[in-house]
Amino acid sequence: MNPRYLKHSQTGPTERLLKPLGGFALALVVTALGGCDDHAATLPARAAFVRTEIVQPRDRQSSITLTGEVQPRFRADLSFRVSGRVLARYVDVGSHVKAGEVLALLDPAEQEADVDAATAAVLAAESQLRVAKATFERQETLIASGFTTRTSYDQAQEGLRTAEGALEAARAQFGTSKDALGYTALRAEADGVVTARSLETGQVVQAAQPVLSLAQDGERDVVFDVYESIFLGTADGRSVSLALVSDAGVTASGHVREVSPAVDARSSTIRVKVTIENPPAAMTLGSAVAGTVKLEAERQIALPWSALMAAGTRPAVWTVDPATRTAALKPVTISGYEAGEVLIKAGLDPGERVVVDGGKLLSVGQPVTYEGDPS
Repeated sequence: MNPRYLKHSQTGPTERLLKPLGGFALALVVTALGGCDDHAATLPARAAFVRTEIVQPRDRQSSITLTGEVQPRFRADLSFRVSGRVLARYVDVGSHVKAGEVLALLDPAEQEADVDAATAAVLAAESQLRVAKATFERQETLIASGFTTRTSYDQAQEGLRTAEGALEAARAQFGTSKDALGYTALRAEADGVVTARSLETGQVVQAAQPVLSLAQDGERDVVFDVYESIFLGTADGRSVSLALVSDAGVTASGHVREVSPAVDARSSTIRVKVTIENPPAAMTLGSAVAGTVKLEAERQIALPWSALMAAGTRPAVWTVDPATRTAALKPVTISGYEAGEVLIKAGLDPGERVVVDGGKLLSVGQPVTYEGDPS
């Protein structure tokens, strides 16, 4: 069978009919597609409706609030001056004491024995002095009559001086022993509150071992641990507004008394002490206090958080070209963040129109419309 005739027999009637029109149909299809492309190219981009603001720098006075703790101006660690076993303890943490009040006692048996020994030594020294004095007076009478030698007289005189010195030493030892007996009672050196305790009845303590901590009555400080960058701003004076964290109605004024010259290696903070002027009774030791410092006013550009976008890895905002009414993404430099606002340091000029809402779906060069747009 001839293949040419076999191929012809497989062609249907419809194909034979459209074959002469194939070139014309193809031309119509190409023309139609070309018309669609021209329509898409000439279709204008849809303008996005956004909310905008005009950049207007204004004077802003910011403030910084930190939390500190009320502490005493003067604190003393109390300790016994002698060693011994604790016989009694009369105070606990939080106890308010008066100057001279006995806080704890040591067993005085050893010190009492030392006092008894010192008393006996004084009596013995006094007896020796009486004997030496009588011997010297006798030698003094004999040498005047020529019945003794000069050597005996000198020895009697030296014995008298030695006895007098021994008596003075015995009396000094007696005084030391008596003082040591008095040191078995730990007394408060000033009015104050016990803030720490590290002794119990029956415990043996060493001399100069801290056992109690006393916060003296009087002036009070609020101690803040602040971050170093806070000192980069200029504070409006050295006054600080204070308020209890637990009760904001309890307020007081204070002023910076001391700023630590060194940064704490563990927390990377600087310790600042603020003196409380006329502290309220509610501001007790250990209370948490919020301190607020106002910084000097400076001209800044503030925008809502919703205006902040990103251009790559840099912060940016959308601006509107007043001539073409199109959006442009402009990188900016941030100087700080506040509740609901971001502060712009550089990148914007006064009078520019910035998109503050609706910028998440914008693209560069896209037309925009906004409230009050006359176009």
